[in-house]
Amino acid sequence: MNIFTSMNSFGHEQVLFCRDKNSSLNAIISIHDTTLGPALGGCRIWNYQDHADALHDVLRLSRGMTYKAALAGLPLGGGKSVIIADPKTADKPSLLRALGQHVEYLHGRYITSQDVSVSNSDLCHIRTMTKHVVGLPADKGGTGDPSPHTAMGVLHGIKAAVRHKLNRSDLHGISVAVQGCGNVGKHLCHLLHHEGAKLYISDISVERARQVADECQAETVDKDAIISLDVDVFSPCALGAVISKKSIPKLKAKIVAGGANNQLTDEEGDDLLLREHGILYAPDYIVNAGGLISVSYEVEAIDKTVPIADRLTNIYSTLLEIFSVADTNGAGTGKTANKVAEKRITSYASKMNSAS
Repeated sequence: MNIFTSMNSFGHEQVLFCRDKNSSLNAIISIHDTTLGPALGGCRIWNYQDHADALHDVLRLSRGMTYKAALAGLPLGGGKSVIIADPKTADKPSLLRALGQHVEYLHGRYITSQDVSVSNSDLCHIRTMTKHVVGLPADKGGTGDPSPHTAMGVLHGIKAAVRHKLNRSDLHGISVAVQGCGNVGKHLCHLLHHEGAKLYISDISVERARQVADECQAETVDKDAIISLDVDVFSPCALGAVISKKSIPKLKAKIVAGGANNQLTDEEGDDLLLREHGILYAPDYIVNAGGLISVSYEVEAIDKTVPIADRLTNIYSTLLEIFSVADTNGAGTGKTANKVAEKRITSYASKMNSAS
């Protein structure tokens, strides 16, 4: 992979490769765009197949954070960090402290938070090395676990998609297949159950799926069968890349709206293919913005007079706008969302240039 070619194609400002001898840290920090404000995005620990996979992941994730912040109306840019290690065996405290040192070197250009294999309590290790970290536990002065806010944002996203595609203003009797019962998926299942949805759920942990199913009067489904259920909504809430040229023909759902990041394997191709199959895709970085919205309230530049709940509700109206524009142009909703986000960033940059 040519690093600069990749940076140019995604439009990145800076990529920092991080190493620490004592902790055996190998990490990448990616800053995509800081036009609207400092780059904010979580840190994940993952056992990538190779460094090229890690680089591709962090570049794509950080660009998604730029668009997520722009469409959430936040004065923030997009960034991300990945630590290349096996989260099951790694010395996480040492790795996170070492990463914190590299975050500190950037003097606030990048603000980190939690992501896959990094909990909000894990962030306390980063906090010992830098103040540029958000999403800390409530007893440490942070906003606590962002998962409930992420799940609430996904609920607003599903409601918007159901309104647009099925012309329904409520979810009573709407069938939803939730893939993944982790923190976000579990909270989402409870919210959907409260709304009267009919739930089908799966998880790599059969025991966890059964527990959530018992709590939400849901039906458990084999993890390999969940994507092909004949339901109204398929909601991916595990890892990304579940939507592809191979899986799209299996989809019987009318809507894809979930909390997972990077759900499309081929961003442009799968986006268009979903439209051709008559499936409404709610772009994941809009739907799952609740976590970012929540932790952003620890950043000084955020207007804290606006309640978090109000910003979460905006996910609904933003998606309806995207769906409408996409229908008018006959374009994929993902591509449309990207263009709307880029227009907001360009408009802000032009305004700042005029003012100066």
